[in-house]
Amino acid sequence: CALDEYNQTVQTVSKAQKQWQMVPAPKRGDIVRELGEAFRDKKEALGSLISLEMGKILPEGCGEVQEIIDICDYAVGLSRYFDGKVFPSERAEHSIIESWHPLGTIGIITAFNFPAAVFGWNTAISLVAGNAQIWKGAPTTSLTSVAISNIVAQVFERNSLPPVCALTSGGRDIGEAISNDHRLRLVSFTGSTNVGRQVATTVASRFGKSILELGGNNALVVMDDADLNLAVPGIVFGSVGTAGQRCTSTRRVLLHEKVYDEVLERLKRAYSQVRIGDPLQSSTLMGPLHSATSVQAYEQGIKEIQRQGGRIEYGGHVLNDRPGYFVEPTIVSIAHDAPCVHHELFAPVLYVIKINSLEQAIEYNNEVPQGLSSALFTKNAENFFK
Repeated sequence: CALDEYNQTVQTVSKAQKQWQMVPAPKRGDIVRELGEAFRDKKEALGSLISLEMGKILPEGCGEVQEIIDICDYAVGLSRYFDGKVFPSERAEHSIIESWHPLGTIGIITAFNFPAAVFGWNTAISLVAGNAQIWKGAPTTSLTSVAISNIVAQVFERNSLPPVCALTSGGRDIGEAISNDHRLRLVSFTGSTNVGRQVATTVASRFGKSILELGGNNALVVMDDADLNLAVPGIVFGSVGTAGQRCTSTRRVLLHEKVYDEVLERLKRAYSQVRIGDPLQSSTLMGPLHSATSVQAYEQGIKEIQRQGGRIEYGGHVLNDRPGYFVEPTIVSIAHDAPCVHHELFAPVLYVIKINSLEQAIEYNNEVPQGLSSALFTKNAENFFK
């Protein structure tokens, strides 16, 4: 939409928010309960649309809708627990009463890889708190955004309530408008770390609040006493799921030298069994990348990995034998300090790195920006924690 349309939308929603905040919180929760039921009714259809438009397999598409349903259920309970406190006052015969009030209107900017769930996480909680929402979905998943907005609008219209959830479409100009808009007291942004840093700085410069869900470069650590029957499937699920297009995707596996060769061979066998294809087919385990730009980044990433001494243990190719943005899930053995390991490649590329101790794994992990360890496979983890 154009900037004048955006401004008109914010004005309309902000006006509606004044009415919405006067609705008692438990009643707001009841409306959110109806939203959850509406998404339950549309779970399969909306999940299929997510898979078709984004590219993730159908169980993941339906799983996104389930996440909206779950957060709606949580928000319903939360709507009856907005408690305050009573503090003693220095003045005689007085008390200080704490109460919570809505922020007003907030901005939500979501990414292509989770075009439904992130909207739900933000909106369900925000609605019971009495806020209104301006949502900018990803331009490449606009059908999903429109479908979700229609579901929400129907619930509010059925209850004769004002439009406190509005969808605004557009590119960078609309995102910048949301970040700069003093009328939006909070901006929730999901996307790349670089853009998130810009959003946070812009919002902070006008003393607004921000919620950021950004990139990651997650590692799994597998020690020599690990149960490999548990570790290997966990690695495959974390690295291949959503074709590696999650901020929580497994990017690095730190393998103890005593199990390095065995785990690598098991991973290669498992990768060779991953069925790649139509995300709507029940037999598919990995769908396509989201766009031609994603494929280009994958190709360039593979070339850079090889220039930096990485060895392609499995995969590494674009699949040109079918229409669509399909690539092979890829395993790379590489040195821990290769520059490419320190940067997130948003594709199904897994770095395998040899270690000789948990202390070394922690050292290697701390070298990497956003290098969070999402799992540790060992029987003796308690020795390293207090």
